[in-house]
Amino acid sequence: MDSADVYKNYFSVFRDIIREMHSHKDIDDVLSMGVRKTAGVLQAQGAAVQLFDQSSQKFELRAAWGMDECYFSNGLETSKRLQQLVHKNEKSHFIRDIHNASELTSAQQAWDAGIRLILELPLALDTQVLGVMRIFLTKERQFSNDELDFVLTVSEQFACVVGRVQCIEIIEAQYDHLAKYTEKMSSLGRMAAGIAHEINNPLAGILLYSSNLIKKVPDMSPLKEGLDIIMSETTRCKGIIQGLLEFARDREPEKVVTDINLIVKKSLQILKNEFHIRHIIVEQDLGDSMLVFLDENQIEQVLVNIFLNAIQAIDKNGTISIKTSTNNKRDELKIEISDSGCGIDNNQIDKIFDPFFSTKAKGTGLGLAVSYGIINNHQGNIRVDSQPGQGTSFTITLPLLSQVAEKQDRRF
Repeated sequence: MDSADVYKNYFSVFRDIIREMHSHKDIDDVLSMGVRKTAGVLQAQGAAVQLFDQSSQKFELRAAWGMDECYFSNGLETSKRLQQLVHKNEKSHFIRDIHNASELTSAQQAWDAGIRLILELPLALDTQVLGVMRIFLTKERQFSNDELDFVLTVSEQFACVVGRVQCIEIIEAQYDHLAKYTEKMSSLGRMAAGIAHEINNPLAGILLYSSNLIKKVPDMSPLKEGLDIIMSETTRCKGIIQGLLEFARDREPEKVVTDINLIVKKSLQILKNEFHIRHIIVEQDLGDSMLVFLDENQIEQVLVNIFLNAIQAIDKNGTISIKTSTNNKRDELKIEISDSGCGIDNNQIDKIFDPFFSTKAKGTGLGLAVSYGIINNHQGNIRVDSQPGQGTSFTITLPLLSQVAEKQDRRF
C-alpha cells in the first residue's frame, strides 16, 4: 500500500469519527466505530477503549473489536500508571512483555491468541485521565511517525468525545435537579398559602379571646403568666403564617423611583431601640444620592430582616456596618451589611436562603428565603460571606435607574 492510500485511510477514519461525533449518536457507537476502523488501518488483531468510572474507581470496557472482554484489567493500578504517563506527557506506551503485562487479566490467553505487542494510549483532557485505548498486534514492529500521529489524533478525538458527553451529563443532571427543586418549591408555595389561610383565622380568634381574658385577670393571678405565654406564642405563630404567605405570594414589586439611602435610614430607624438596648454600634458609610427603581416596602423588608439577623447574631455589644456604593461600569449599586456576630458554619452557608432552614432555635427559616425572592424579582443579587466567630457580611446588588431605563428603552 503506497503512502497516498495510507493517508487516504487515515483521513477516512478522522472524517468518520468527526461525523459520528456531531451526529448525536450514543458514545458507545462512536467509540466502537473508531476502534474498528483504527484497528483496520493499522492491520491490528483488535482494539478496545475502556473508560474510567469515578463512582466505582474502575475502568469499564465501552468498545472493543477483535478482542474478547476477558482480556482487560480494570484495577486501580491501571489508573495510577496512566496518570503517571499523563503527568510525564507520554502520550503512548508500548507493552512488549505480554506474559507479565498487568494490563491484561489473562496474559497467557492473550499470548495464545497471538498477541505480541500492545500499543496503549491514555485518553486525557489536560491532566484528567478519562480512559485508555489499546491496540493489539500479532507481531513486533516499529511504528512510523505517521502511524503514531494517526493513533494519537484518534485518541485525542476520543478524549474530546468522552469529555463532551460527561459535560452534557453533568449539565443534564443539574437541570434535572433544578427542575425538581423548582417543582417542589412551587408545590410548597401553593400548600403554604392554603395552610396559612386556614390557620390564620383560628389564630386571630385565639389572640382576640386571650387579650380579652388577660384584661380581666388580676396582675397577681397565676393565670396571667399562662395567658401571656398563650398570647406570645400565638403572635409568634401569626408571624410564621405571615412569612408563609409572603413566601407563597411572590407578588410583583410596585416600583417607584427613590434614593436607596433613604430606605436604609428608614430601616435603621425602625430598629433604633433594638440597637440601643443591646449596645450595638451602627456604622454608616452611605454614598452619594443613588436613584433606583424599586419597591420601597419590599427592599425595606429585606434590610430589616438582615439587620434583625445581625442583631440576633451579635446579641449584645457589637458592631453593624452598612455601606452603599455604585459600580458605574456595571450600572449597579451595592449594599454591604456586615456584623461582628457569631458567624455561620461553613456547612450551613449554602443553605441559608433555603425555605425553612434556620440557624436559630426559634427561627422560621423564611426571612432570608423571602428576601432572596424579593431581590431576584428586582433583577438583583444577594450573597453572603461568613466565618464562624468572625461575623457575617451580606452583599446586595441592584440595577441603577440608568440601567433600568436603558432596558425599558430597548423594549420599545
